[in-house]
Amino acid sequence: MFNNIYSGKHVLVTGHTGFKGSWLSLWLKELGAEVAGYSLGSVSDPSHFDLIGLQGEVHHFTGDIRDRDCLAEVFREFQPEFVFHMAAQALVKKSYADPASTFEVNAMGMVNVMECLRVTPSVRAAIMITSDKAYRNDEWCWGYRECDALAGRDPYSASKSCADLIAQSYWYSFFRSGPTRVAVSRAGNVIGGGDWAEDRIVPDCVRALTRGEPALIRNLGATRPWQHVLEPLSGYLHLAARLAEPENLLNGEAFNFGPDAAVNHTVGELLAAMSGRWPELRWEVPEGSGEQKHEATLLRLNCDKALFHLQWNPTLGFSQTVGLTVDWYREWSQNRIFDLSFSLGQIRQYCALAKEQDAVWIKS
Repeated sequence: MFNNIYSGKHVLVTGHTGFKGSWLSLWLKELGAEVAGYSLGSVSDPSHFDLIGLQGEVHHFTGDIRDRDCLAEVFREFQPEFVFHMAAQALVKKSYADPASTFEVNAMGMVNVMECLRVTPSVRAAIMITSDKAYRNDEWCWGYRECDALAGRDPYSASKSCADLIAQSYWYSFFRSGPTRVAVSRAGNVIGGGDWAEDRIVPDCVRALTRGEPALIRNLGATRPWQHVLEPLSGYLHLAARLAEPENLLNGEAFNFGPDAAVNHTVGELLAAMSGRWPELRWEVPEGSGEQKHEATLLRLNCDKALFHLQWNPTLGFSQTVGLTVDWYREWSQNRIFDLSFSLGQIRQYCALAKEQDAVWIKS
């Protein structure tokens, strides 16, 4: 996979204790990488990072992404060859409660990572992960392209727009030539086993189910490009591998990684699909749910650029995405003594499906 480029390499993942970061770190270990992670610690209780015992599998550095000196020391000590920046305040609702902290973590965190990259020539490729919410969302039916305007309207989205622009400005100023190549990646709503964040559809449903209560859902009609967590991760890994090639024209580019258009579904359709595999799941829409703070109801990505330049395609359909997600949580609910074997098995299952489809990153 990925031309075996990660085997034996030093790879740093910021935010490795988070939902996406823990899955990426586990996959990198499966690929033979020497993985280091930088994070404040577990982001939830339970957490995927803790459940699979990942702290014992990687170099675990504890620190705040806002602490540049602490982060710089990790770069100096570990001398990474690949960097995936995922550390973030990732919740829209929390950004309304604490907008200043959201901007500090997401915008200044990006500054600190870029500053460390600037003085660490060992880094061959770095992927700066932002969000689909960085785009100015006009609620239109077309997918947003990488050349469309960036302009978030709520604190979270605006902080991601800022982070994206910061990464681009550093590239133009410092990384257009030199040993380190940088790219930006934007992905949409990600689901999958091990997400325990607050105010997210799937973990809210699982928590409510374990209490024997219905989940409270704000907006059944909101449409999202639901994708399994492994889908964008395959894109990030493939993009970094391509960036590290001797002859490369992708330096400084931005790429969307999202599902096929057919996987755009409403929250209500997602819940119906989940309950089809887990009949005990129940939900209700509380009174006053229409008075929530602004949050996009329709947001799609156009991933043609990833297809054209990287030959990257999503692997999973909607039912497969829901199936992998529900299977993980059901396994957890039935066996609270957990380890990394089930998550690793899902990575291997995903790779097998990608191989059946001749995915470029697995046959290369």
